[in-house]
Amino acid sequence: MSVRELVVLGTASQVPTRHRNHNGYLLRWDGEGLLFDPGEGTQRQMLRAGVAAHDLNRICVTHFHGDHSLGLAGVIQRINLDRVPHQVTAHYPKSGQRFFDRLRYATAYRETVRLTEAPVAEDGVIARTGGYTLHARRLSHPVESYGYLLTEPDGRRMLPDRLAAHGIKGPDVGRIQREGSLNGVSLDDISEVRRGQRFAFVMDTRLCDGVQALADGADLLVIESTFLDEDEQLAVEHGHLTAGQAATVARDAGVRHLVLTHFSQRYSDPDEFERQARAAGYEGELTVAHDLLRVPVPKRR
Repeated sequence: MSVRELVVLGTASQVPTRHRNHNGYLLRWDGEGLLFDPGEGTQRQMLRAGVAAHDLNRICVTHFHGDHSLGLAGVIQRINLDRVPHQVTAHYPKSGQRFFDRLRYATAYRETVRLTEAPVAEDGVIARTGGYTLHARRLSHPVESYGYLLTEPDGRRMLPDRLAAHGIKGPDVGRIQREGSLNGVSLDDISEVRRGQRFAFVMDTRLCDGVQALADGADLLVIESTFLDEDEQLAVEHGHLTAGQAATVARDAGVRHLVLTHFSQRYSDPDEFERQARAAGYEGELTVAHDLLRVPVPKRR
């Protein structure tokens, strides 16, 4: 049975707290697992969340600040220790290659797994599989940073009333799907486009075109909201978003489920992030993330 869900491993910005680990987010997408921004302590959080090294197919790093990447060393070594039988691919900003190399070989260990390095140097498609396409978009942060977008190919939804009207049933349903037409009836006559699902991951950034492009039409948007709105100037100076800014992006982009995360330790009341997001006019499903939370990708409409 296919599973599409986000497993939140950590939600702290810059430094961990008693209740929040450094960043870490696993997207389960059918039979694959994509690990985003493994900060320090990610390996232990995986254990607590029931996530195994064998679950990982891709590691996607937005940028090389410690709270988003210091866990790479442990995760990579665990992949090798557990002898993960499949290829694992790592995506990260090409400008940070020296940091990736240092983390990958931080200590001595035996390499048993094929880890493919696929650094990102520009906007565009960075991977295609049978189940999804992975895109990267440049963000606005003091160091080079990329956000990620996973899109599922569009499919077709068969319409029973139209099938019946054209007398198409049984094996002929599969045939018209494969061939595109049958006895003068086209696939468009008896079906409609079923839009593929979209997952967007946006970490440390100011407002920029990349944020808007990644969020556009997302079914599930995971986005940083480091600051509350009263500290907007701090957010701009340090290359971050406020809760209200993140929610405004989601509102304008038609996001179905918004997940706010990456919170500054200066705030003690997480409910204030939700209040400010709602005040910004976002009316969709909203989650203020906490460690070890699981968030399902919304079902298709």
